[in-house]
Amino acid sequence: MIKSAFNEGRRLTSKPLVKEHALGGTFLLVVLVLIGSLLYSTISWMWDDQRLPLSKIVLQGELHYVSATDVQRAFAQLDHVGTFMSQDIDVLQDMAESIPWVSHASIRKQWPDTVKVFLTEFHAEAIWNGNALLNEEGRVFDGDIGKLDEERVKLYGPQDTSEEVLQVWRDISPKFESLNLTITSLVLNERRAWQIILDNGIRLELGKESLQERIERFVSLYQNLGSDTQRVSYIDLRYDTGASIGWFPEQELEQENTDD
Repeated sequence: MIKSAFNEGRRLTSKPLVKEHALGGTFLLVVLVLIGSLLYSTISWMWDDQRLPLSKIVLQGELHYVSATDVQRAFAQLDHVGTFMSQDIDVLQDMAESIPWVSHASIRKQWPDTVKVFLTEFHAEAIWNGNALLNEEGRVFDGDIGKLDEERVKLYGPQDTSEEVLQVWRDISPKFESLNLTITSLVLNERRAWQIILDNGIRLELGKESLQERIERFVSLYQNLGSDTQRVSYIDLRYDTGASIGWFPEQELEQENTDD
């Protein structure tokens, strides 16, 4: 009798517990559905092309040759600039780095509608083959030569020789500076022969071999020429020893002096 009453009590007690668990589960399910619906609505709203369009550009960096207009024009080449959520940063970076003079671009988005663009420009070390520029590492890049704020040495050479030509110019320039001369052009031709044009108009033919030795020979010769250097048109150093000198005609030299 006692056992039967005990079992009946357990059955009576378990029914409210089942109902309580069912209600709790239903409530939790409703909450999860509401949260999921809210998240879905929020994400859909944020990814909507009509919402949060990127409409402002903030340009940063120490810039001399690149303007905000250049960046706007680069981004305008995209078929579509997305929203704060949808726009791929890497795509914007690639477009920014396609701008002449831009060495590196760092892009980040700022809520809710701004793109911050930090640019690093190339430094133009030299003019390459008349229509391009070289940076400090000898890398060729496009840039408006007319925008250069001062003169640059003009370097010429076959494809893939820009680093070599730039390094040779750096190595030999001090020897000419000791004579108060400046190299305005350095040429490496297809036959691997070197030629130099100096700021006083003298052309040096140096050939393919013994470049350093031939430059030393020029330094010694130039020091011995004295005032006659004004009459020199070119110096050919493509010999084992010595050099041949081309002189301006006296009449031409007098005409140049008169013009001055």
